[in-house]
Amino acid sequence: MFASGPDDSHISGGGGGERRLWFTAAPPSNLAVAVTALAGLALVVALFLTATRGRLKSPWSRRKRKHALSPQQWRALFTSDGKLRDGGVKFLKKVRSRGVDPSIRAEVWPFLLGVYDLNSTREEREILRNQKRKEYEKLRRQCRRLIKHSNESFKLKECGGISSDGDSGSFILETDSPSSEDVVSARESLSSQERSPDSGYSEELSSTLLDGNDSSRRITNADSSALNTDSSDSESSEDPEVSQTFNPSESREESDSVTTSKGNTPSRTEFQSKFPTNEDFATWQRIIRLDAVRANSEWIPYSPSQASVSEGRARRSAEAVGLKDYDHLEPCRIFHAARLVAILEAYALYDSEIGYCQGMSDLLSPIIAVMTEDHEAFWCFVGFMKKARHNFRLDEVGIRKQLNLVSKIIKSKDSHLYRHLEKLQAEDCFFVYRMVVVLFRRELTFEQTLCLWEVMWADQAAIRAGIGKSAWSRIRQRAPPTDDLLLYAIAASVLQRRKLIIEKYSSMDEILRECNSMSGHLDIWKLLDDAHHLVVTLHDKIKTSFQ
Repeated sequence: MFASGPDDSHISGGGGGERRLWFTAAPPSNLAVAVTALAGLALVVALFLTATRGRLKSPWSRRKRKHALSPQQWRALFTSDGKLRDGGVKFLKKVRSRGVDPSIRAEVWPFLLGVYDLNSTREEREILRNQKRKEYEKLRRQCRRLIKHSNESFKLKECGGISSDGDSGSFILETDSPSSEDVVSARESLSSQERSPDSGYSEELSSTLLDGNDSSRRITNADSSALNTDSSDSESSEDPEVSQTFNPSESREESDSVTTSKGNTPSRTEFQSKFPTNEDFATWQRIIRLDAVRANSEWIPYSPSQASVSEGRARRSAEAVGLKDYDHLEPCRIFHAARLVAILEAYALYDSEIGYCQGMSDLLSPIIAVMTEDHEAFWCFVGFMKKARHNFRLDEVGIRKQLNLVSKIIKSKDSHLYRHLEKLQAEDCFFVYRMVVVLFRRELTFEQTLCLWEVMWADQAAIRAGIGKSAWSRIRQRAPPTDDLLLYAIAASVLQRRKLIIEKYSSMDEILRECNSMSGHLDIWKLLDDAHHLVVTLHDKIKTSFQ
């Protein structure tokens, strides 16, 4: 059966005889060996790519995680004339993958939030900074005039000088255009309980945010007339500029990166479509002051200069904006509340279409904890609100669109979980409403919030700067920049609890309680890692389905 040869091998058999099995093996050629090796290598590569498809290492994976952008690295990013190198691409990469060192956040954030253009020089930023300071101070003067007029009108009404049915008046911001008669929305609290001074944030979401009843979130003309009794103010048009009240020290030395900029902050006309009436402003003023004195104190360890403010200075700041009912607060919290009032009142005039809605103070509080000068904090807040303002529209179109995107992400990633949500009539994902409105602020610690926001702002800054997918792919492992990183992170937080939701929860209320109980229990870097995975695998698909 086999041909014999000189190198025959044999196996001894039983029965005392020797049974030979003959084999002949032709020596393999080099080509055959090479082909076999390549085939094996190809198989290994294919298996690896299949196993890791969509799981490309994100900037936040444990193996790649690096230290935050340091002051030394930050300074090295600038040319001699104070311009960011390579249009800010390397800068955004570093912030996107590691966050920002707390000591330089006040310098970095204006770039991330669009106050300063990424291609601006030091001289251009200095000019813009002075211009923006004057614009903010002008808004504060307008606030004082409006408050003074409102108080005088109320006193006249008390004395019978104006009937209760008379014209409430309107505040014209140096223009001949008529005032709107519509009252800007004032959203009910995101919490069903008031935040006590030391209790932090409530875990419960107000039912008015889920019932879809706009009347429960609207303050009428009749209501706002009554609110004048709560609108107190000790300022006068002759008072010093409020922004000067809040400078941490008159001798504060400023770095080149902070004191300069050319920027693309949204112009006032981009937002403002109507002017507020006295009643509008009285409504906003009342809610702003209530929210300001209830503000969480978690920021205190992160802002030592503001935490050590004297009681005298804190009370002067409160009096300058007419803040009341703050005697139960420690000086640093009084000071923080007064800054919230000043900046939020100015923003209500700047963007009177939105005015003020509860929840906006949650977004501003971390900014003023970092930015020690009010005019810089104000313009950073304006840049932040350019996108976030849609969360506070009375018609909730912006919120519903975002919830729809979270729903699509979950449906595309986990059809089993989505079917379970459909059975509970929770596929609209209204259980993450609070996360969307205040951008995870109440689910994350102070430091976690800043890390998430910085990563999110870096994405948005890349989009504003026109850094396209091809350029970004080299620094983000194929994940394109997206305006919706927050929503992918929210979807990731739900997917992390898929097993619990599917096996144990039988109503949307139970899922809502689970989402509200996430506070303090989230790993921000794991959350971002999972969000990156969702962006890589689903971004193009989701984007196409929305078009």
